[in-house]
Amino acid sequence: MPGPTRNTRPPVHYRVEIGDLHAHLFRVTLTIAQPDALQRVSLPVWIPGSYLVREFSKNLQKLEARQAGTTPLPVEQLDKCSWQVQCSPARPLVLRYEVYANDNSVRTAWLDANRGFFNGTSLCLRVQGREKAEHLLEVPAPKSLKGWSLATGLAPRDTNKQGFGSYVAADYDELVDCPVEMGAFWSGSFTARGVPHRVVVAGATASFDGARLLADTQKICETEIRFWHGAKKTPFRNYLFMLNAVDDGYGGLEHRNSTALICKRQDLPRLGEARSTEGYTTLRGLISHEYFHTWNVKRLRPAEFENYNYTRENYTRMLWFFEGFTSYYDDLFLRRAGLLDNAGYLKLLNKTMNQVMQTPGRLVQSVAEASFDAWVKYYRQDENTPNATVSYYTKGSLVALCFDLTLRGEAREHRRAKAGTLDDVMRALWLRCKAGPMREADFVEELAAAGHRPYAAELARWVHGRDELPLKALLQQHGVAVLEEPAQLAHRLGLRVGESQGVVQIKTVLRGGAAERAGFAAGDEWLGLEPATKAAARGMDGGWRMSRLDDLTHYAGDAKKVIALVSRDKRLMRLELAMPPALTTWRLAVQDAALMDQWLGPKG
Repeated sequence: MPGPTRNTRPPVHYRVEIGDLHAHLFRVTLTIAQPDALQRVSLPVWIPGSYLVREFSKNLQKLEARQAGTTPLPVEQLDKCSWQVQCSPARPLVLRYEVYANDNSVRTAWLDANRGFFNGTSLCLRVQGREKAEHLLEVPAPKSLKGWSLATGLAPRDTNKQGFGSYVAADYDELVDCPVEMGAFWSGSFTARGVPHRVVVAGATASFDGARLLADTQKICETEIRFWHGAKKTPFRNYLFMLNAVDDGYGGLEHRNSTALICKRQDLPRLGEARSTEGYTTLRGLISHEYFHTWNVKRLRPAEFENYNYTRENYTRMLWFFEGFTSYYDDLFLRRAGLLDNAGYLKLLNKTMNQVMQTPGRLVQSVAEASFDAWVKYYRQDENTPNATVSYYTKGSLVALCFDLTLRGEAREHRRAKAGTLDDVMRALWLRCKAGPMREADFVEELAAAGHRPYAAELARWVHGRDELPLKALLQQHGVAVLEEPAQLAHRLGLRVGESQGVVQIKTVLRGGAAERAGFAAGDEWLGLEPATKAAARGMDGGWRMSRLDDLTHYAGDAKKVIALVSRDKRLMRLELAMPPALTTWRLAVQDAALMDQWLGPKG
């Protein structure tokens, strides 16, 4: 039998057109070459990598169906995201609809006069019974938008120099795993270990140093490819970074051979500025994180994600591994790529440690439970989140640190020449699971093989339990000094606040702190303070109006108690606050650089 030709009608064909820029509307035409007599279609309710039911169908409108020579066919809605059409299987079925695109994030779709972006989960109806067939995506060049180009990780079939035209996907999973970026974006490229990489940046200003971003990203990519494969080939032929620079934003979403990123415009590297800002370091860490996901979650992935169910939540208890361990390696690879020194790496690690240690929820929820609860807790945070939950990103990264340092320490103590590290465990899992579905039991066995003993007790305490992690002892064994310094006032009080235009707004009251005992509540405005006793009044010299949190110690002096004046629902209240004792927090410093280098690895 002859193979398919260029003119063969694709089984599933999407034509995505820019409809109305000012109304933020894409127009989509879906053609099903050989439909079922009762054809069902649906739009996903979530996007892999972001564990929240987002109800993308809320943005779909004007759905209609036709077949050649017929009047419009009735479309019956079955539930919140599914429809069916009764039609003739002998003729192609054509569905037309619009999608409202006004979410400037990495998860959904966006369209205005400056930029277009979409994930397939937001625009492309899933054709029941044809999910494994070839899918064609056609995006025609917009005639009214001169200077626009298109970038995507999909394989091109027939495109122009600007990237507009048709692209092919092997199946629906591949189609929706390759987002599309459009606009007058900046574009640059490099090769990492023989693999072509492209970076496109939307929203950059004239001061943007694209050459520096390319050079630094190349170092990260080469370091991570070398980590996973050495001199062997990668599982992808090319890679695309899509970066959207905005006034205020941060985040990323991984895909099989691309990633969508968003950052603050001011965090981009600037021409003539050799020093790395804190924001640019954060951006490079984000790039490193999402690129590492190309292996750890997109290919090596939870067994529960072997086949995605786009209609409901997909639960797993292993996000502590796939997100947490990725969070451990993201900054570590900045150090190994030569983009951070030891002190710079410890500064980032210190920040993560203090975030976890200042979260009361770490004693309430394990990281395995946090992974399972992501759908209802992590992505739906409120004022009580720090008291009831722990992040599988941050604590998961510290769990990875503990396993890595434990393996390295025992190897050195017992002089085991063939003992492994967490690096070896990751690579062994890649081979063991054939770059595919993985279970916790696989991790347990490879961990034991690397360390020459079972680690069931550590797994029970660190992953499934709520015990404190042995961070201080492990870090000290690997050349890191763990020092104590006074904690910030908000931490001492057990508060998280916002300060704006002279108003101190209570955001979160942490469990067990002085503020909770005094009766503070999220949403309160802290207006001022008064002396708690007549004796204290002489020292405080009356009451004071507060415009920032640090005013508390300035006006209270050495008073043991004060009366906090707060406004709650416009009602003035007086809360007796016992001034908290001095608390300390950790500060990490290089103590033995040679010992640290054995852990962190060679630079560059």
